[in-house]
Amino acid sequence: MQDSNKPDLDESLNVTTSHEQMLRESAAVAREKHVDEGGKEPMSLWIFGACGLVALAAGGALGKAGTLFNYNETVRPGYVRQALGDDDGGALPPVPALKAYASKGEKIYGKCIGCHAPDGKGGGAFPALAASEWAVGDTDRFAMIVLNGLSGPSSTGKTWGVMPAQGVGMSATDLAAVMTYVRNSFGNSTGDVITTEMAAEAMKISESRSNPGTPMTAEELAANHQKALPGEPLDPAAMVDPVSLELAEAAAE
Repeated sequence: MQDSNKPDLDESLNVTTSHEQMLRESAAVAREKHVDEGGKEPMSLWIFGACGLVALAAGGALGKAGTLFNYNETVRPGYVRQALGDDDGGALPPVPALKAYASKGEKIYGKCIGCHAPDGKGGGAFPALAASEWAVGDTDRFAMIVLNGLSGPSSTGKTWGVMPAQGVGMSATDLAAVMTYVRNSFGNSTGDVITTEMAAEAMKISESRSNPGTPMTAEELAANHQKALPGEPLDPAAMVDPVSLELAEAAAE
């Protein structure tokens, strides 16, 4: 008769087999996914392989640095490099006077957008500069309006809100540029350039008023300013320095 206190042989074998199977499964799991004490998994081999391929590709590209960093290969055709601040002055190439003045004037006109709008058509309580008789007409009159502002009826006979003086802090170059821009934008096309010298004369005329800086009226404009500003006309196609607006020949001397 079998002793009931001794384990059955089959049961002992089963326990041993189960124990060995558990050890094998634990080892397999450890091999498949090991987490170190810091909680970070080791980097997979495929990541090392991918990094190696990237390094090889980068090496190949750098090996062709003669074309990779070749100026002629990396910019659009016809582009001309221009150095600034070199010992030779690094001046920008000259451009036609009308373009240079208008380009500078466009930046200054940014202060006028709030009233006259980006397209120069005004709106609400502000008159349009597009197709404005006073904007494209006599340059003395237009300069006086810019420098001193306007009160009362405009060129259309309509009365708008009072335009404040814009001449405070404005240089002669600023005045010349913004006048040139307005007279050749928004559909306006006088084709002329208001030079810095003309604008300087306009400032002298404005200062000679009995009350400089106060808004102009239609009556004062009609009585004293229906004329062109003094100064030698400038050929719109004449080449000038785009920064100083000086004639290219004078700037080169």
